[in-house]
Amino acid sequence: MDFEQLVTGHKSRSCIISVEQYDDGTYGNILVVAANKLLRDDADMIFHHPFVPNSPYYYCLPKDKNFEDFMYRCACLGKPLHTYVHVEHMGLWVNMFLLPIESDKENVGYCLYSCDISPYADSEQQASLAADTATNALEISLKLGRANKENIRQVFNEIIEDIRRICSAEHCSIILSELEERKYINFCEATFNGSALCLSDIYDATDFYDVADTFDSAIGGSSCVIIKDENDMKWLDSNNPALHSLLSKAKVNSVVLFPLKHNDEILGYLWALNFKTEDTVKIKETLELSTNFIASEIANYKLMKQLEFLSSIDLLTGCKNRNAMNNAVDDMVSGIIKISEPYAVVFADLNGLKRINDEKGHIAGDRLIRTASAMLSQVFYDCDVYRAGGDEFMIIAPGLTEEEFNVRLQQLTEKSVIDNDLHFAVGCCFVSNGEDIRTAMRLADERMYANKKEYYAQHPEKKYR
Repeated sequence: MDFEQLVTGHKSRSCIISVEQYDDGTYGNILVVAANKLLRDDADMIFHHPFVPNSPYYYCLPKDKNFEDFMYRCACLGKPLHTYVHVEHMGLWVNMFLLPIESDKENVGYCLYSCDISPYADSEQQASLAADTATNALEISLKLGRANKENIRQVFNEIIEDIRRICSAEHCSIILSELEERKYINFCEATFNGSALCLSDIYDATDFYDVADTFDSAIGGSSCVIIKDENDMKWLDSNNPALHSLLSKAKVNSVVLFPLKHNDEILGYLWALNFKTEDTVKIKETLELSTNFIASEIANYKLMKQLEFLSSIDLLTGCKNRNAMNNAVDDMVSGIIKISEPYAVVFADLNGLKRINDEKGHIAGDRLIRTASAMLSQVFYDCDVYRAGGDEFMIIAPGLTEEEFNVRLQQLTEKSVIDNDLHFAVGCCFVSNGEDIRTAMRLADERMYANKKEYYAQHPEKKYR
């Protein structure tokens, strides 16, 4: 067959690919036998390899394990294929078609590869994928559109079950990265009832964070990594032995792993374990579309959580702010938060802050406030510490006996002695007889101001406010 003539008339980038097939179902060399001018130009300008017939495919096309699987399926198994993918490391969207060609050589298959490329996603091309693929991705997108602050976890639990069903997988989950805390959290998951997977060997493994940190290198610039059989597992063992070991211990024999990216930041990963490998192409296309929607919604969720965090944290000290204090008190009054007796309410105010501000400057005053906050947080390490405003702090201390609580107050006094500038006026109310939280706060506040008055009576030279 005249392969050169076959590709010359194509207006899009086209070439003839040969795939060496072994008896065990694996493949060997993948070569570009012939190419038209557009693809030859790419080989020269992009891949810096002047085109030579029967050269390795990655001399003129992106090197990608998933792409190799596509070429093998088409050339050796005789399956015509079409897909629309994002080539991550090149920043391009590729609309590709592969058609099998009759071979006159034993153990060598041929296919015609043709593609169009663009730096931007084309919604029409995404919609041109198989009907069930587009439908599944659309349903996921619609469910995500109904997510809000109150129901977002429920929506994601439904979606991950939908994905598990689409993949016919034993287990699916979305794993989110918490870089500051050096951990990954299992955001949502779904597991088949009869699954024999040992999931605790994955998620409870002491090195799970370190292994999850290698997911990106396993994907290697592709859109995903797909392990579908024993040969792929051998490939994984040679490329990422830590991940191979983790999966093997948990009895995983197939996995599809997608990164969740937003604005070039990896937010986490979605994976399906022990999926239906016969549907690999459909699963890959569905998740390729769906993970874009999912990553966008997770980015919104993380932003929402960050804003919620910032709205409740005092930026100077890092402890909770007055807004968080008022919300907590309201929730206790309404019964949303149950606080069991005995508990204590503490108000602590800095004596002499105005003198420090006037004599040493507001930077020194801010430093003193931060020191006070750190000291209160150390002593009441298991309690909520709020900066009620200015130099005033409130602490709610549940679960302490009166004796234990008095020990904490003594620790606070001892720590204060170390810093000559730092002295607290303290007022407390120990609740054990059903007092209302607002009543306890009022009493603690009154006692704090009485303590402050007593301090300035004893140290009139420091009364500077």
